[in-house]
Amino acid sequence: MSRPIVATINQQALRHNLTVVRQAAPASRVWSVVKANAYGHGIRRVWQNLAETDGFALLNMEEAILLREQGWKKPILLLEGFFHAEDLQLIDRYRLTTSVHSNWQIQALAQVQLSAPIDIYVKVNSGMNRLGFRPEQVNAAWQALRALPNVGEMTLMAHFADAENPQGIIEPMKRIELAAEGLNCPRSLSNSAATLWHPEAHFDWVRPGIVLYGASPSGNWQDIASTGLKPVMTLTSEIIGIQQLQAGDGVGYGYRYHASAAQRIGVVACGYADGYPRHAPTGTPVSVNGVMTRTVGAISMDMIMIDLEPCPQAGIGSKVELWGEQVKIDDVAKAAGTVGYELMCALAPRVPVEII
Repeated sequence: MSRPIVATINQQALRHNLTVVRQAAPASRVWSVVKANAYGHGIRRVWQNLAETDGFALLNMEEAILLREQGWKKPILLLEGFFHAEDLQLIDRYRLTTSVHSNWQIQALAQVQLSAPIDIYVKVNSGMNRLGFRPEQVNAAWQALRALPNVGEMTLMAHFADAENPQGIIEPMKRIELAAEGLNCPRSLSNSAATLWHPEAHFDWVRPGIVLYGASPSGNWQDIASTGLKPVMTLTSEIIGIQQLQAGDGVGYGYRYHASAAQRIGVVACGYADGYPRHAPTGTPVSVNGVMTRTVGAISMDMIMIDLEPCPQAGIGSKVELWGEQVKIDDVAKAAGTVGYELMCALAPRVPVEII
């Protein structure tokens, strides 16, 4: 028998979450973001369950080609654009939409020979200072692109650094409005947080990512509790060992936990080599047969120790949920000082995946 850890992908939950997005932004088209191998869920496994979307947004050319070869006919957006001028031949061949955020990309588009014009997303630096033209540079870049025969439809694109907060898009929107002055163009601005909480930023296309997979863009699951979003990935395992501790006994590497009294603990087949966060401290939530409890001691490569005092009926083979329906991935991430995005993306290749 294989090791008992498994990640379960709920296809119905994924379809449901896309419906929630549609309800939040009913007047906008939807780019479903499937970058990072669909946030660790496996782009091959999930894309057909998002087939009602208007387009897919991602980073890797390989994933874009995979979608085309799997039969996806609708738009695909390269969020970071192309990295080398020769990439434009593949963009042309597979009819992809590319972001443009640098002058060298404009020059590459001017020099390449294409079979037909390609659609362009012009990236505005809204103050996040990652990719994009500053607002005062956008008009010149736009006009230069508009003059090129290789360029088809053009859309203004931006990203928000702090849309989780009620006031978080006010200053970025001022920069975006300055950039868009006189252009009268379609826009794609809203990430997951703006899609849920800032309808004034929806415009023509929204770009949900984390919410499609059922976690909160703020890192607090309570913030999405009323939306109806459902977790798509559930990580489960089993208890493979039991230890009876006495007062003062240490647990795990470095003895980071000591029992203060007699205590029963379980050993779970899951560790950081499976993608569980190594820095998760004692007290990180887990559930055993539906009963909430906590981790104790350091996370090992292959094992986690958990407190069985709240669940005296638990034994060898008892089911343990590491995150999913009951144990919110955002709570695990918060305990470990990270975000749910990272935990999803970090799911290790050695973890078997089941589809329901």
